[in-house]
Amino acid sequence: MAKLYFRYGSMGSSKTANALMVAYNYQEKGQHALLAKPALDNRDGDGVMASRIGLSRPCISVEQLTDMTDDAIRAYDCVIVDEAQFCTKEQVDKLTDIVDRLEVPVICYGLRTDFQRNLFEGSLWLMAWADIIEEVKTVCWCGRAATCVARFDESGEMVTEGSQVQLGGNDSYTSVCRRHHKLGIIRKPRG
Repeated sequence: MAKLYFRYGSMGSSKTANALMVAYNYQEKGQHALLAKPALDNRDGDGVMASRIGLSRPCISVEQLTDMTDDAIRAYDCVIVDEAQFCTKEQVDKLTDIVDRLEVPVICYGLRTDFQRNLFEGSLWLMAWADIIEEVKTVCWCGRAATCVARFDESGEMVTEGSQVQLGGNDSYTSVCRRHHKLGIIRKPRG
């Protein structure tokens, strides 16, 4: 029976690398995984799913996925969606249709919350509708579980206001535990 998975984690938890490894595992078994990500995430270019450790594969946009015919989707053994936090409620609903009507498993990877600890729209609906919810773990500089994303400015200071979506990587975000997010301490103090 097909299921909808939501594998969430903070920045730097290797979500994309994990998604690409899962796609490789399908390929190794002679099966076909369809890779997709929201068009909004164009940091690595359109049609590319890339991890920070250098793994990459071609992908389509979630917008293209939602326009595909049922038969075209059924040609795949699995659908893997990266950066799923950027999906809309309607797109997540379409993912549930792929699972429920077409019997194709869908594995989504993404952030649970933004830099202000608020749920993203896609994450909210995945948390509500996913059959399986799993955390992809990483650690804070202090060694605790890093469950929060912290945005920082050019001077390295934590930012607490601004638009929910600002594309970036290690140049603008880091992962910290909830305690240090609340305190605004995003790296080990000197001395």
